[in-house]
Amino acid sequence: MSRMGLCTVWYLSLLSSLIQVSLAEKDFFTSIGQMTDLLYTEKDLVTSLKDYVQAEESKLEKIKKWADKLDSLSATATQDPEGFLGHPVNAFKLMKRLNTEWAELESLVLKDMTDVFISNLTIQRQYFPTNEDQTGAAKALLRLQDTYQLDTNTISTGNLPGVTYRSTMTAEDCFELGKIAYTEADYYHTELWMAQALKQLDEGEESAVDKVTVLDYLSYAIYQQGEMERALELTNRLLEIDPDHQRANSNVKYFEYQLKKQHQEESEKAMKGQEKREKRAPKTKRKRTNDPLPERNRYEQLCRGEGVKLTPRRQSRLFCRYFDNGRSPRYLLGPVKQEDEWDSPRIVRYHDIISESEIATVKELAKPRLRRATISNPVTGVLETAHYRISKSAWLTAYEHPVVAKINQRIEDITGLNMDTAEELQVANYGVGGQYEPHFDFGRKDEPDAFKELGTGNRIATWLFYMSNVTAGGATVFPDVGAAVWPIKGTAVFWYNLFASGEGDYSTRHAACPVLVGNKWVSNKWIHERGQEFRRPCGLTEVE
Repeated sequence: MSRMGLCTVWYLSLLSSLIQVSLAEKDFFTSIGQMTDLLYTEKDLVTSLKDYVQAEESKLEKIKKWADKLDSLSATATQDPEGFLGHPVNAFKLMKRLNTEWAELESLVLKDMTDVFISNLTIQRQYFPTNEDQTGAAKALLRLQDTYQLDTNTISTGNLPGVTYRSTMTAEDCFELGKIAYTEADYYHTELWMAQALKQLDEGEESAVDKVTVLDYLSYAIYQQGEMERALELTNRLLEIDPDHQRANSNVKYFEYQLKKQHQEESEKAMKGQEKREKRAPKTKRKRTNDPLPERNRYEQLCRGEGVKLTPRRQSRLFCRYFDNGRSPRYLLGPVKQEDEWDSPRIVRYHDIISESEIATVKELAKPRLRRATISNPVTGVLETAHYRISKSAWLTAYEHPVVAKINQRIEDITGLNMDTAEELQVANYGVGGQYEPHFDFGRKDEPDAFKELGTGNRIATWLFYMSNVTAGGATVFPDVGAAVWPIKGTAVFWYNLFASGEGDYSTRHAACPVLVGNKWVSNKWIHERGQEFRRPCGLTEVE
């Protein structure tokens, strides 16, 4: 019973007793018989009062357990915030807690806590994650599950590669993921996560979500994928728990009718001597929603470290060397360490090219201004957010800090390219499941106005700093050629997007794989054509 209900019962009991007393004669001492009635009245009052106290203590015990749990969790998390949130389950559960569970706690304590707490919580809630954040974190987990071919139990138990802050998912968390997939009509993932929630409930986990609700979603998701017999089996299981479930009773009749009709059709065909038809095709094939294109298959394979197309013969042509570019006196006595990552397109990596202190400065400058990364709409040219680019970015100019100017000069000295016409240094931080699906850095022929407003021509080359190690995932991959470059803190990779002729090199189509575990910080410099006329002379053929 709620506190309000108990208070009402206690108050009414007290009121009733007082009325009874007031209606009797006041000279109780004159009659032992009447005095005994007062004992029972007082007993009733004490019982009501104890019920009220017990209810309050029970509620306070729940609040205390909640506070102790979060106190321990936040103490661990704040010691290494980026490392803690590098586990995607931790990130998802943070979104869920702040968006959903704190509101439930507010309702629980609203009538008892001081106005100071409620005022503080109300003020803070305007900065909490929204439903969109919680949904985004859930979708990120589903994306990681698909890209890295993880089963639901692996994610739910937090058994991800290299994790430091292991986090498990409750049946309620699994149910939440399945429900979000359901709202997207993604019945494939709905089935996976509702089945995981049911598994954990069957194993005896205590939860606010019940088996009836889970079975309701699960049976419908399976029905939508065409498995009528299994949907009927699960619906019958639901009815064993709740025989009066209206929708389940209706569904059973429908499933039985459809199965009977299906069997009759098959029998009729068999009797006519026709070849027995195959099992009835499902309404929706049981696979991922929006079946991946071949490029996405290649992209996800490379993200998992599979499908790299570099033969031993080609590998033997890749070298490591000390490099000074022959143009800048800064590196004649202290050349940089250059390693060939790929031969065509040529991708090189520079080791120990940015220091820890420089990384810290760049991150410190970027953090306050990080905003959701955008892409340029190829039709309108307008910058907009996109589901296939999940990160936040900021732009740093050379004049605002000596470190930024120093980094820009370093890129110019090593590449030999003019930075005056390059874009500002872009710093990006990838969140839970952060990624950037396959794309080109340069403007194609069907995008003649891609960089018109800059007036510096197309993007001739890309320089990419890795400012953190990534525990799992987060590679930069080139699906067309089968190349995968893995983040190493303090290194940078460089490639040309255009041939010397100015034509685009379509083999440089690349992607940033989802971050499975860890935190990914990068910064990049997009270098443009103008100003490079004498630094990288035009070639004589299209592919030169």
